[in-house]
Amino acid sequence: MKPFVFVNLAMSADGKLSTTERRQVKISGRSDFLRVDEIKAGSDAIMVGIGTVIADDPSLTVKSERLKKERTDRGCDENPVRIIIDSEGRTPENAEILHKGPGRRIIAVSEKASDKNLERLSPYADIIVAGKDKVDLGGVMEALSDIGIKKVMVEGGGTLIWSLFEENLIDEFYTCIGSIIIGGQSAPTAADGTGFIKEENFTKLELIDMEKADDGVLLRWRVK
Repeated sequence: MKPFVFVNLAMSADGKLSTTERRQVKISGRSDFLRVDEIKAGSDAIMVGIGTVIADDPSLTVKSERLKKERTDRGCDENPVRIIIDSEGRTPENAEILHKGPGRRIIAVSEKASDKNLERLSPYADIIVAGKDKVDLGGVMEALSDIGIKKVMVEGGGTLIWSLFEENLIDEFYTCIGSIIIGGQSAPTAADGTGFIKEENFTKLELIDMEKADDGVLLRWRVK
């Protein structure tokens, strides 16, 4: 068993998530920010990779007071469970995700993570050890299902998203395409990593919905 997993991200019109320096840029507008807050509040957990934590230092909190109250009225924490995929346990102790806002935190590591890092991070988050040299994402999903997590929102980055696609763990893929061009051969994209080599292995998508979002377009895809 695994939770329902969906990816939500904003990319430029040329498919970039940020600049070559991995500097966070504003791609979508206010209406998309409100939409993201809604779907975040409706999720049991929100997942990011360690690269995103180091580059962007996100808190992954619900911003709307109304949405936070709706969550607490349902008997939930104000924020969904925040999950970091971090094979070596490199998460900084002062990372926003570990301190801002109430709610449970989980760091998924591999056996490669040192005892020192596990001891350093355990006061701030529950630790899941899955996989030998890198995090076994399928094992993490099973562990999340076992603790009652049914819906996981993935916010990035491209390496994590690629790995989830590679292991066929994504159910739906939402992308807001903004009206800018970022460019750069090494700028991160929605699915980095090694990539599929053979066409028969490509992930096939089915378009669920399409709508205008600010000056861009929001596409919702189902993984076939």
